Amino acid sequence: MRFDHPAVPVAIAAMLIDSIGFGIVLPVLPALIVELGRVDLAEATRIGGYLLAVYAVTHFFAGPVIGSLSDRYGRRRVLLISLCCFGIDYAFMAFAPSLGWLFAGRAIAGIAGATYGPANAVIADVTPPEQRGRMFGLLGAAFGGGFILGPAIGGLLGDLGPRAPFVAAAALAFANAGLILAVMPETLAPENRRPFDWRRANPVGAFVPLFHAGGAAALLIGALLWQIAHMVYPSTWTFYVSIALGWDSKAIGWSLAASGLSMMLAQVFLIGPTIKRFGEDRTVLIGLTAGVIVFALYAFAQQGWQLYALIAAGAVTGVVGPSINAILSTRVDAANQGALQGGLASLSSVAAILGPLAMTQALAFGAERGHAGGAFLLASLLCAVTFAVFLLGVVRRRAVLA
Repeated sequence: MRFDHPAVPVAIAAMLIDSIGFGIVLPVLPALIVELGRVDLAEATRIGGYLLAVYAVTHFFAGPVIGSLSDRYGRRRVLLISLCCFGIDYAFMAFAPSLGWLFAGRAIAGIAGATYGPANAVIADVTPPEQRGRMFGLLGAAFGGGFILGPAIGGLLGDLGPRAPFVAAAALAFANAGLILAVMPETLAPENRRPFDWRRANPVGAFVPLFHAGGAAALLIGALLWQIAHMVYPSTWTFYVSIALGWDSKAIGWSLAASGLSMMLAQVFLIGPTIKRFGEDRTVLIGLTAGVIVFALYAFAQQGWQLYALIAAGAVTGVVGPSINAILSTRVDAANQGALQGGLASLSSVAAILGPLAMTQALAFGAERGHAGGAFLLASLLCAVTFAVFLLGVVRRRAVLA
């Protein structure tokens, strides 16, 4: 595939490596929480939700700061610092002697921020608006690619103990930083940089450019609800399959790898043609419809083959995020793309606060009563509400344009 700017493949590769590091630790997280907390799986599910929420709370406040810093100092420098901090965080967690250390490590990671926002800003810097949906899809595919390799590796490393994958993740984060340092050029032109402003570097200020565009409020609400629903995967999957099917770290790793593969294939081969044929609005609605159905079916799956069938079908939902991102990216100018992506990162953090808390509680509540599907029923309901909100936003936006 041909790229118009050398920074694009580097940003995609960085996302791939970073998601491998994240995916490596997922298969062993339940075992590590059970070991350190001396609790059963149902209670470990709740603790896992709290860990994700701690990360999200700190990132909620740090996300727009990172986005604004990238608008001031460039994408490359911010990516380097963030990735080095992630490497320190994974090493910190690898040697955690108690649950308190795990929570401290997640707070460090949240403050450092994730690579997704600055990487999206790189794409927005150098890609024409009509091609951004496809490129955002490739970035999502790289994240999915990391979930092919990461969980599979993590499941295998889990044989060495629940801490081994964290050591590997730390090494990958530092390798990612080295890749950026060695080969990635800066993408933000000096004339497009703007002074850092604390009034804009906050979760509300980052969204100011969007609130002046017709239909932006509905887009943001829809994006938030969708992300909360989608949090059912990272917040509950490892616990869900452990409780419902008794899977070990290897089985968990392979299932997550399958999920990453199906998502990557869908975003590489589906997002571009679907947007081209149906447009971004209809593509979002197609993905949300798939989410309503697939999440509901997950709640009643009883065998492994059923989960794998749903993993394949659920990959269609991968078109939702890139399509919404592409719609929103056309509503701000070049100097504010970093602020936009920082704001979207904060929106994701709001979902990552509310989503794990809601989903893990729903899973634990049901598991204690003999049914582990409550989290997926909640996700299905949220997808249905998102569909209605987004459809209303489309109708209103087209009425304004008319």
